[in-house]
Amino acid sequence: MELNGSFLHKHKRLLLLGVDFCLILAAFFLTCLSFASFPQSFWNGLIACVLLCALYAAIDLFTGAYRCIWRYAQAQQYALCAICVAGGAVLFGIFNLIFPVSGWIGFWPYLTLCAYTLAALVGARVTYRVLSARLLNLQNVRRRRALIVGAGEAAMSLIADARENPHCDFVPVAAVDDDPSKIGRRLSGIPVCGAIDEISRVAREYRVSYIIVAIPSIKNAKRAQILDICSELGIAVRMMPQVADLPDPKDPRRILNSLRDITADELLGREEVVLNDENLFSFLSGKRVLVTGVGSIGSELCRQIAKYAPAQLVLFDIYENNAYDIEQELRRKYGDKLDLVTLIGSVRDYARVKYVFETYKPQIVFHAAAHKHVPLMEDSPQEAIKNNVFGTLNAVRAAMAYRVQKFILISTDKAVNPTNVMGATKRICEMIVQSFAGRSETLFAAVRFGNVLGSNGSVIPLFKQQIREGGPVTVTDPEIIRYFMTIPEAAQLVLTAGALARGGEIFILDMGKPVKIADLARKIIQLSGLKEGEDIEIRYTGLRPGEKLYEELLMSEEGLRQTENAKIFIGRPITIDPAKFARDLTDLSRLVHEGEPTMDEVIALLERVVDTFRHAPDPSKAAETQEPVAKLVPPPEDEE
Repeated sequence: MELNGSFLHKHKRLLLLGVDFCLILAAFFLTCLSFASFPQSFWNGLIACVLLCALYAAIDLFTGAYRCIWRYAQAQQYALCAICVAGGAVLFGIFNLIFPVSGWIGFWPYLTLCAYTLAALVGARVTYRVLSARLLNLQNVRRRRALIVGAGEAAMSLIADARENPHCDFVPVAAVDDDPSKIGRRLSGIPVCGAIDEISRVAREYRVSYIIVAIPSIKNAKRAQILDICSELGIAVRMMPQVADLPDPKDPRRILNSLRDITADELLGREEVVLNDENLFSFLSGKRVLVTGVGSIGSELCRQIAKYAPAQLVLFDIYENNAYDIEQELRRKYGDKLDLVTLIGSVRDYARVKYVFETYKPQIVFHAAAHKHVPLMEDSPQEAIKNNVFGTLNAVRAAMAYRVQKFILISTDKAVNPTNVMGATKRICEMIVQSFAGRSETLFAAVRFGNVLGSNGSVIPLFKQQIREGGPVTVTDPEIIRYFMTIPEAAQLVLTAGALARGGEIFILDMGKPVKIADLARKIIQLSGLKEGEDIEIRYTGLRPGEKLYEELLMSEEGLRQTENAKIFIGRPITIDPAKFARDLTDLSRLVHEGEPTMDEVIALLERVVDTFRHAPDPSKAAETQEPVAKLVPPPEDEE
């Protein structure tokens, strides 16, 4: 039996032993009343009772019966109790034959004593369980009714934790599982009512207002199916993490405390990226690697690179907080096993960039440093040019001067037919990389992908924060569509593209199907257990300056061919006139470094440098000529 209260909890076994002693004593005296000659004297009987209790307690402690939570006891726990009683009785009988402390006890009185003892101990436990269940039912009236997805060991642990914790805000009432052998049976008293695709029916039948996915090893596709069903129901969902991510097993509430909200990547339901570790190990192991810009993508690149045992990993960023955070994380994880260098500086400062390359002689460079926020760069276009264009040019020149083996630029889908300053500057960065390819020992390449879920400035954290604050959830336009990718997926594919690079390529990552932002906002609202229009509002604020309705990953001039990795494609290089491009960069440098140019001056020169750039400061103009973009697929061979 289990007792509440801090004092009772600390002395639970001693108190249970005292209760059991009283029950055994009652059974002993009831046997005395049933058989007048048993035992020969009261004191002998009392001594025998103490001995019997001591023997029973010893066996009980040895078998762990006192560690059982009797409120949730099943048949095996009661069987264990019977074994303890039988074992104690046998030892008592043997002891009494050798040392007759209570005189001779006949067979029938002795058997009756065992029966009374077993009935008293089991009966007390059953009574306690029934009373606890009634009390729990009264408490459950105020709790949310929860459906458990999964009927395995993880679900059993979750149900036990929920019952044991009086502060738990939900009560499990039903479960679903795809294992046919479990359907129709009970899991810790909870009915398993059907398969996972029957969540809607079971949720309505049991009036569920809360769903917990208790399958730690669930696949992405199955998780996405569950989330789609739950979002249609408008029921709040929480996830149980992987078993390896659970807290200390000694924590009695570790399951409940580890339940978490839906993460950004789970909303996509994308297939897990399968990497060729052998290629990446040969690409990165024993190499000196430099990562410029350790924000969302850059820091994840550092995490992934560190797995492949580089000779040295150098972090370079102007923002010390980002650099410090990822440095501390990697030092905690790898300690002295990773040669880690963290440097503060700006890619705008060629002297500082040159010092880094000269001192640490990186063999591989991932250039992620850039200004990326579209609206901010519309207000400060000259800063976007200084940082993105000339910061990249500084890094490229240093890479050539110090014979870097590979230089990989992190680009963006906004570089394709850009309508904003940020996208135009990133297209120029691609042009820089392509124009310098083949002019030195360094292999230059770029990797282009779309929005990253969970990154700095991503819509998912913003939506969640707005929901926590009661709304409204803000979306720029009801028709706006974006490609999305998770941070780990993007970083892994960037590394793979780097390993494949032979110079001059623009690698394009398969971003999957584009997502309508308004639909994503509705899904997050529904998975939070709220209703749009009743609990929270979606407010459309209008497209921001330079913003597109639809992003693109490929320019019309570029062909597309697939690499050995099904998620990575190569765009056909576009011919660049080196002399004209050099003059354009000189004019651009003079414009932004020799004064404070007007927006019109900046736009005019950017449009001259990037012939696909059509600036759209008026949001209505950004959508005039755009059509939805289909899923990225490789063209037929005859089109290459």
